[in-house]
Amino acid sequence: MDADEMSAEDIGLEYVSTAGVRERGSLGRLWPVAFESVRPERRFPAFRGQGNWCGWYWSATCGGHVSYESWLERDRLMLLDFDPLVTGMASQPFRLSWISTEGKRVRHTPDFFVRRADGTGLVVDVRPDERIGPGDAVKFAVTAAACRSVGWDFVRVGTPDGVLMANVRSLAGYRHPRVHRPEVAARLVKVFADGRGLLAGALRVGDQIAVLPVLFHLLWRRVLAVGSGGRAVVGGLAGPHDAGRGWGCLHVHGCCERVTWSGSTDGCTRWLRWRGPRSGWSTRHSRRAW
Repeated sequence: MDADEMSAEDIGLEYVSTAGVRERGSLGRLWPVAFESVRPERRFPAFRGQGNWCGWYWSATCGGHVSYESWLERDRLMLLDFDPLVTGMASQPFRLSWISTEGKRVRHTPDFFVRRADGTGLVVDVRPDERIGPGDAVKFAVTAAACRSVGWDFVRVGTPDGVLMANVRSLAGYRHPRVHRPEVAARLVKVFADGRGLLAGALRVGDQIAVLPVLFHLLWRRVLAVGSGGRAVVGGLAGPHDAGRGWGCLHVHGCCERVTWSGSTDGCTRWLRWRGPRSGWSTRHSRRAW
């Protein structure tokens, strides 16, 4: 059966509930389940000589750990965690199955299920372009059609932008709520109300060692954003008008949509890194993450 001819009732679905019970049925019957809260559909193997790296990522959005099967999946989890439109996510949430045009049963387990703030669902598969074979392309096409049939979105994502990931990894080190200090955060928001340089504003609030972790936590939560020339502004993200004017030229519509960093080649390959109170800020010009 062709992908476009399939209905939600033609797609089988299996998942493991929060209670550890395996449930089976059609996608048309089970799609209302809160898949952002289910257990992984299968266990991740671990063996000597394994080529991929499995692990657990602590998500500030979920308040708990989410598993991943590769560093690429971990990076995508980090971007999902950084996306303010995401309210929940689960790894290996369910297994889909269907009958192919050759009459064989085909199975596919997407990498993530994402719940967004408006209540809609997003199914994510993580696979670089160069690793997609003909069979994989068919599975992704059928999965996309299945998602459309129940009102979900589907996206297949590959390797994210190197500069974006370098900055998000750096901020992710300050994502945990324990970093937040309400009294320091309130002073930072007040200092940056009219926009000023990151370090200059932090120095006005107090000791850098105490203030900078809170500042980076607010950047992670999008309470503050970095605008033109590395100047921090209150509330949300820097807009497209800031493109091309330094490290702060970040405009994110969502983890799986287009990300624009800068209108110039130099801006796309340059960012700042905080190296501690002694060394201060340093400028990096490589696309490689530290």
